[in-house]
Amino acid sequence: MREILDLTHRRRNLAEITVPKPVNTRIFTVSNQKGGVGKTTTTVNIAASLAKLGARVLVIDLDPQGNASTALGVDHHADIPSIYDVLIDDFPLADVVQQSPEFDTLFCAPSTIHLAGAEIELVSQVAREHRLRTALEQFVRESEETFHYVFIDCPPSLGLLTINAFVAAREVLIPIQAEYYALEGLSQLLNSIRMIQKHLNPPLTVSTILLTMFDTRTNLAHQVADDVRAHFPAEVLKTIIPRAVRISEAPSFGQSVISHDPSGVGAISYLEAATEIATREAERERVARETADENTNELLTEGAPR
Repeated sequence: MREILDLTHRRRNLAEITVPKPVNTRIFTVSNQKGGVGKTTTTVNIAASLAKLGARVLVIDLDPQGNASTALGVDHHADIPSIYDVLIDDFPLADVVQQSPEFDTLFCAPSTIHLAGAEIELVSQVAREHRLRTALEQFVRESEETFHYVFIDCPPSLGLLTINAFVAAREVLIPIQAEYYALEGLSQLLNSIRMIQKHLNPPLTVSTILLTMFDTRTNLAHQVADDVRAHFPAEVLKTIIPRAVRISEAPSFGQSVISHDPSGVGAISYLEAATEIATREAERERVARETADENTNELLTEGAPR
């Protein structure tokens, strides 16, 4: 009964919140070199949550397995134009983007089986690390309607596909499973990100860390959460994503959990995480504006005649 009351309270709070939209398109790569941490699940459900909350969202499926495409209900068989054609044959990104049946403002650039060979084919391409960034910048610039968020789902390895994702993005969202090896995998990922920052994309930042597959019944999960928050207090979201059967089964229906079980704990948790991502950035932008205004006023005051 307590859990039902808590879920009802959380659902009511979400209904009362107006989620701000970013001034400029926010581009995330969702990454973790450790597999099985809920990377694709997080990509799909955060994107669907933001779309449900009114944002215009694009998911780029850069994983050859195509699981994000499946979960968003878009075609990704071998004969359709896909992100492979963008990377290898210079197709405009707009030519491969499909609208997801989930929400009118949710779109996906699908992956196909051809992407499995892209790592090898990219080696000989000109500006091989920047090909996704170039295509995405053109897409955002030429889109008739503003895209508020772009999420790039990449493979759990540091190959050329993942490097393209890091170079195209401005922010990294890291899902971390609340289990023993979480921090070890995170350390490896951060080393890779530092390398990308140094050589290819200096503005890239780790802005968001999300704890996933959280089992509230175990001391280990709470200990891992405490450790991650101690190391990254500004990046870790307050929201945690619990283990939930509905989250796991939703992709088999070609849906996100947001559509599959909209009133369940999984959907509510992802909606809360998406709301937190949006509101934290809006707060940072507000503080930055106020600081800039204060600095301007100080300069004007100093320069005024006495």
